[in-house]
Amino acid sequence: MISGFATFEGTKRFASKSGINEANFRNFADLILANVGIGTYLGDPTNETDVLVTNAVKQSIESGINVVDTAINYRSQKAERSVGKALKELIEEEKISRDEIFISTKNGYLTNDADIQLGFWEYVKQEYTQRGIIKEGDITSGYHCMTTPYLSDQLDKSLKNLDLETVDLMYLHNAVEGQIKDVPRETFLKNLQCVFELYEQKREEGKIKFYGMATWECFRVPKENPQYLSLEDVVEMAKSAGGENHGFKFIQLPFNMHYDQALLGKTQTFGPDDVSALDAASRLNLGVFTSVPFMQGRLLQPGVLPEFVDMKPSLRAIQFIRSSPGVLAPLVGQKSSEHVSENLEIMKIPPIPKDEFLDIVKKLTS
Repeated sequence: MISGFATFEGTKRFASKSGINEANFRNFADLILANVGIGTYLGDPTNETDVLVTNAVKQSIESGINVVDTAINYRSQKAERSVGKALKELIEEEKISRDEIFISTKNGYLTNDADIQLGFWEYVKQEYTQRGIIKEGDITSGYHCMTTPYLSDQLDKSLKNLDLETVDLMYLHNAVEGQIKDVPRETFLKNLQCVFELYEQKREEGKIKFYGMATWECFRVPKENPQYLSLEDVVEMAKSAGGENHGFKFIQLPFNMHYDQALLGKTQTFGPDDVSALDAASRLNLGVFTSVPFMQGRLLQPGVLPEFVDMKPSLRAIQFIRSSPGVLAPLVGQKSSEHVSENLEIMKIPPIPKDEFLDIVKKLTS
């Protein structure tokens, strides 16, 4: 297995040798991270897609991207394996070292293994219920499980899939969204505290460096919504689990010019103030990665995105997101070499300065 993890020295070295404008890297959590990352969500669980994803990850890293995002349930574990293969090949080719690349993955959803010829529930029975990892009542109607035995097992599977000794960031995947319909809120919060305690234990064991929550609704919906979760409360839970040096440092949420609630909706609080999710995260010293930059291509249709800069739609979408105050990087899903090359043209220019960006937002929302 590949040892090590992303470090300040390694990520700084990567940024220096990338030849990319330093404005396209962010210093956060003592790491230097590209302000665009590669996502690995879409695609069929086939060997042909494996090749595409592996090559896209390699091409992205060689083009100056050192942020790679995946999840154990993406393509039924094959996305993680494709990422692991890409990293191993680049390291063997002496093009990167492990300490230069920031790898995140997620667990929480039930998944099968596309490389094992079993039906979904047959696999769950063989791998989890017969081994006592999952008990009756552990799985919600959303195919979600956040018991500590299951998440611990999933972490070990992810590390094996990725061929890594340590993952830089482990997200709890859509916890509120996958649980709250079936679990009383008080019970959910107690379970979430247990998960944070597990992740702090795994940090001590050297299996993860940081942890966070990858979400869909909970940080951008209003307080009266059953799926609402307070970022302030979550950080306090992390402090309870790990003290002031806790490892809860990142969140992921959907954000683009259509899903703009994270920027424009005052759905969170900080002290007495009502603030946006991005503002709350910034005040709480949390890094924010964003998903669905193109809404699976729907935002790229002619005439959908406002023409606030002279760029093709894909670059305009990325430029808006990565220029938003509080965003570390949008995670761009890309498999073909052509799409990687097109999307990474954005790394040739800096993001929009904050004051200019806020003026654009005012014009677009007036």
